[in-house]
Amino acid sequence: MTPAIQLLQRQKVPHQVHEYEHDPAAPSYGLEAAEKMGVPPAEVFKTLVAQIDGRQLVVAVLPVDQQLSLKKLAKAAGAKKAVMADPQQVARSSGYVLGGVSPLGQKKRLPTFIDVSAESLAQMHVSGGRRGLEIALAPQALCALTAGQWADLTDTA
Repeated sequence: MTPAIQLLQRQKVPHQVHEYEHDPAAPSYGLEAAEKMGVPPAEVFKTLVAQIDGRQLVVAVLPVDQQLSLKKLAKAAGAKKAVMADPQQVARSSGYVLGGVSPLGQKKRLPTFIDVSAESLAQMHVSGGRRGLEIALAPQALCALTAGQWADLTDTA
């Protein structure tokens, strides 16, 4: 049982846990999750950790089939610049391995920004804290549990 699932159970938040056999050769963990669960990619969200202004880590939650706009994330966080965080720093801060970082139950609570596309969904899927484990829950529940903020985070073509 991961810290993410423990948090949901402790807070009595309605959710479903989905497990699937993770393929280490999959080019995209998020798209693999969508395919194996039979869920549209727009409902499966990846958790990325970035560093703003060279110091503070922040979490970005966005659809697996989209690209993070570091410029938009920096703006949402009230910062000048955002860069992807060092993988070792992400693991230390979150307690999760890359490809299995959940926005829930992280060791250190970080400012969290959730892409606005989730706001209108009945439910969204996020990592359950390890590869091959996804959690379905209401976007509003994720926002409340992470003290998240809605923001436009994706690069639009």
